[in-house]
Amino acid sequence: MPFVAALIGYVTKRVAIEMMFRPLEFVGIPPFLGWQGVLPANAERMAVTATQMLTRNLVDPKEIFARLDPDEIAHEIEVPLLEVVEDVTREVMEQYQPRLWEALPDGARRLLLNRVRTESPKVIAKILRELAHDIEEVLDLEHLVVTNLVRDKALLNRLIRDISRPELRFIARSGLVFGFALGIVQLVVWALTKSSVVLPVFGLAIGWFTDWLALKMIFLPREPREFFGLYTWQGVFQKRRDQVAADYGDMIAREIITIPNLLEEVLRGPRSDRLFHLVTREVQRTIDAQAGFVKPLVAFAVGSRRFQEMKQAAATKAAERVPDTIRYAEDYATNALDVRNTIVDRMRRLSPVQFEGLLRPAFRQDEWKLIAVGAVIGGLVGELQVMVLLH
Repeated sequence: MPFVAALIGYVTKRVAIEMMFRPLEFVGIPPFLGWQGVLPANAERMAVTATQMLTRNLVDPKEIFARLDPDEIAHEIEVPLLEVVEDVTREVMEQYQPRLWEALPDGARRLLLNRVRTESPKVIAKILRELAHDIEEVLDLEHLVVTNLVRDKALLNRLIRDISRPELRFIARSGLVFGFALGIVQLVVWALTKSSVVLPVFGLAIGWFTDWLALKMIFLPREPREFFGLYTWQGVFQKRRDQVAADYGDMIAREIITIPNLLEEVLRGPRSDRLFHLVTREVQRTIDAQAGFVKPLVAFAVGSRRFQEMKQAAATKAAERVPDTIRYAEDYATNALDVRNTIVDRMRRLSPVQFEGLLRPAFRQDEWKLIAVGAVIGGLVGELQVMVLLH
């Protein structure tokens, strides 16, 4: 009986763990007859919780973007940027006034291109300075994190599972120990009563109690506490603060707050129109400032209205091409933002309650379901034991 009880304890833990993460999508007949992993089923709530932890306690967008040197980024992307400027200028001129562009002396065309190219890095640096000063105007960090975690439920699973792997292992192994101990009690009670009710009742109790106790021991006590003067215990998760911080920082920096994801959010997120407006304004200003010597000629040839359309077209094409150009500064930007080390350092300074909030929400709301499943499995195994004994 103690060995069967240990097996019940272990199996119920493994089932509970897998039910947290699998399956990614609902399997069965919606809405109630079936199952979806606890985390995937609550992806949006979990994503919001993770984002609140990030934005309130770990990452300040304005602070980390202030680490970028606009002039350094302009230097990193200078070569591809000059190609973009030349391409955009040619495309717009050939689209709106091909004859005029061809009629311009080669020296005049080259002078126009060189003047615009010379100013382009300065324009980029100016735009980046404005962005760094008011980054919240163009970047919604909460939207970025929530979108990525809800869209990729496997990523959400990895975020929780990878940082809590030792805790999950502890839950499973604790089932063996707690189950065996309760199995000895079960054996004594059964030997005294010989009642067939003892086995399913104890099976249910073992499944329920060992699940509940293991989940509590992950997080509590938050500080080391001595018990009966014999041993000291601290919640497994709290005890691993340094390693959890390192793992969490690595994953966030590697898979969520990345330069490609940041660019995607800035360019296509809910605040992307503000960036487009900023780029358009600066490109048009540069055209007006640097095309002065040909502006009267072009305006006369195509008309003032048509000339304004040309500027708008140039700004639009530049806004479309500049983001790809910025990617050439990805290595520099990743190192400068230093998201990973920022998160690790801030996490190590969280209070125990704040630190617990990193993982606890993954268990809290639906942990009763996991405990209930453990109890049901334990009860069924107890019934099996009765059947074996009777036959």
